[in-house]
Amino acid sequence: MTIDGVAVVDKPAGCTSHDVVGRCRRIFGQKKVGHGGTLDPGATGILLVGLGRATRLLRFLAPLPKSYVAEVVLGTATSTLDDSGEVVATYDMADVALDDVRAAAAGFVGDIEQIPPMVSAVSVGGRRLHQLAREGIEVERAARPVTVHRFAVSQGSEPGTFRIEVDCSSGTYVRTLAADLGTVLGGGAHLRRLRRTAVGSFCAGVALEELGPEHVLAPAAAVAHLDPVTVGAGLAEAVSYGKVLDVEWAGAGPWAVLDGGGSLLAVYERYVDGRVKPSVVLAPH
Repeated sequence: MTIDGVAVVDKPAGCTSHDVVGRCRRIFGQKKVGHGGTLDPGATGILLVGLGRATRLLRFLAPLPKSYVAEVVLGTATSTLDDSGEVVATYDMADVALDDVRAAAAGFVGDIEQIPPMVSAVSVGGRRLHQLAREGIEVERAARPVTVHRFAVSQGSEPGTFRIEVDCSSGTYVRTLAADLGTVLGGGAHLRRLRRTAVGSFCAGVALEELGPEHVLAPAAAVAHLDPVTVGAGLAEAVSYGKVLDVEWAGAGPWAVLDGGGSLLAVYERYVDGRVKPSVVLAPH
C-alpha cells in the first residue's frame, strides 16, 4: 500500500539527502519519495521526506525557515568552508575573544547577501556548482539575498572554536556565515559539526533505523503552516477536480483546503483575476 505523507527524519552524518531518500524507498517499499531541502553529507539533523502524493507538497515546505547549531573554527580557512575540505590558509587569531565574535556575528543579523559556495547545489550555466568544484573549476556566482533572524555565539569545545546557533531564511549557507565571520574578524574560519535543529515547526526527527509508517505525518499536518480552509461536500467535489474557484477566503494564501474530516484535499493559491486556483490536488475524484 502506498503511503502519502511526510516523514521528519533525523539525517545521520556521512550520507547525502539522496541517500536518505533511497533508504526511505526501501523502508516504505515505494518509489515516489523526495526530500524538501538538501543537507550536506557531513551535517546531521532535520530532513523532511515526502512520500507518495505528498511529494508534491514539498514545494510548500522547502521555503520554511531553518535553525542550525554548529561550531566555527577560527584561524583556518578551507576549500569547502567546512572541515571536509583542504586547508587553504591559516591565521593567528588566538587573541580573538568571545565578545569579539559576538559583536561580529551581530553584523550578520537581518537582511544580507551571500555568495553561494562552490560546493553548493546551485546551478550556473546548467551545471551544479558542486559538480564544477569536483573538477577544479571555479566560476563567478551572483550574491543572493537571505535573512538571518538570530546568530547567537557561545564558547566552543576547544580554544579558538565557538558554538553558534542560527535561525535563518531558507537558502542561507551557514558555512558561508562562518567563513565571512572569520574574514570580518581579521582572518579566516571554517564550519564543523553542523546540525539542522528545525525546519519551520518541525524539530523532532526520527532516526532512519527506527522509521516506520507510524512516524509519517498526514498531508494536512505537513502543511499546517498554510492558511486552512474547510469546505463542504459540494465545494469539495469541485476542489477534487482541480477547478478554479470564484470564492473569497481569508488570508493571502496559499490555502490548505480540507474536507469536513480534516483531510487535505488540495492546496490553492490566488489567481490573477482574484479567483483561486489549485497548485496541488490530492483528493481522488
